[in-house]
Amino acid sequence: MKELIAYILQFGSLNKQQIDLVISKSKEFDLKKDAYFSEAGKVPKQVGFVVKGVVRGCYYNNKGEEITRCFIRENSLMVDYVNFEADTVSSDYLQACTDCKLIVFSKQNWEELSKIIVGWDKIKNKMVQICMHQKSRKGPVISQDATTRYLEFMENYPTLLNRVPLAYIASYLGVTQQSLSRIRKNIR
Repeated sequence: MKELIAYILQFGSLNKQQIDLVISKSKEFDLKKDAYFSEAGKVPKQVGFVVKGVVRGCYYNNKGEEITRCFIRENSLMVDYVNFEADTVSSDYLQACTDCKLIVFSKQNWEELSKIIVGWDKIKNKMVQICMHQKSRKGPVISQDATTRYLEFMENYPTLLNRVPLAYIASYLGVTQQSLSRIRKNIR
């Protein structure tokens, strides 16, 4: 819980009573590798905070190919916020790449914080902005060659290389797994 509170306090101040309320509205949750936090075809019903592990945002394109849009690491909020807020069906998945330890808020508890804590909406909006920025595909520029995209990935996500399956990294980079293996071999 201390990780979540430290994260929240970056965006505004809360007193002890408010912090205790935030803690009481959340619960710890273990998400096993390959399990989904939220799924396409369903309405997202919870907000998560990654304490430990890596989650990926992905979707299927019109050819039925799985595309990794983003990676969500420790000390990050995760939610398909547009669909969460609108109570609409998502077209994306949030899937654990590793075993994860999360702190989760139900929709009801998340909304109650706005009603009870003065200033929570300002804090929440800043956290959600960062979450949405991470989720928007700010990934590799496809006009770059694959080696350049991989080198940028290594620079931006150095801790993920040994934690995330190569298939997910290849999907994120827009290359085949075989191409990624060749690129990695040539860089060494």
